[in-house]
Amino acid sequence: MMDKALHAALRARYNPEGSMLHRMQMRMLELLTVIDDICQRHGIPYWLSGGSMLGAVRHEGFIPWDDDLDIELLRPDFERLMVLLPRELPEHMALQWHTTDPNYFFQFAKVRDRRSRLFERNGYDRVFCEHGIFVDIFPLERVPVWAHRLSNLSFGHAYKMLRTAQNPMAAMPRVRRWAAFHRRVVFPILRILGCLTPTRYYDFALGIPYYQHSLLSDYLPVRRVSYEHTTAPIMHEAEKCLAYRYGDYMQLPKNPGAENHTDDIAFL
Repeated sequence: MMDKALHAALRARYNPEGSMLHRMQMRMLELLTVIDDICQRHGIPYWLSGGSMLGAVRHEGFIPWDDDLDIELLRPDFERLMVLLPRELPEHMALQWHTTDPNYFFQFAKVRDRRSRLFERNGYDRVFCEHGIFVDIFPLERVPVWAHRLSNLSFGHAYKMLRTAQNPMAAMPRVRRWAAFHRRVVFPILRILGCLTPTRYYDFALGIPYYQHSLLSDYLPVRRVSYEHTTAPIMHEAEKCLAYRYGDYMQLPKNPGAENHTDDIAFL
């Protein structure tokens, strides 16, 4: 945890109470609280990911300028959660996955708040059904690096089809077919072939264009830490993994907020 005076100054500058960003963060925290309750009741281990985990360790909550919240879990637990969430989320929240939003082609899921609207800078979400504030849910699996990279090269064509389309909605039937082909054929084949070169390392699931490469013992058992006015789980070896990914993770960036994700946000 950083110096309290510096922490208070950062919050006063970037996300003072009542600001749009602070309201957005509190809405994400509400989503996380509901997801956390469902996961705990069903014995599903998960943990904060990336910048969200960094915020938990360095700020005991959100990084003051951060506008997203990410969690991770192992792929078998992810698949269980995809069945549970549509049944147990309250009406003002929605699971965004290919089973609930036909145009949603990402290989990670989101839980959306239906009382808000936002659009991301990448523009892909214009074709989705749900557009509220969200929490990203990333599955992890034990897969060789070559299989993960190959899956991203192949699945990346879905992103290219949307980027280059004059009418993104008209391109969606092709994108949906490409995504379904990968879920049903390409990814299962890569998992089978991956068994020929087994690895101890876990990474983001196939088709997710990020890389992590950590041992299962780095993730589990999770530990709960202070997060805003509640608690949240982080990786067992959070500090080691943060140092590997960010170097001196307690050092503040030179241009805070430069990599934020949202273009437009409104509370309905």
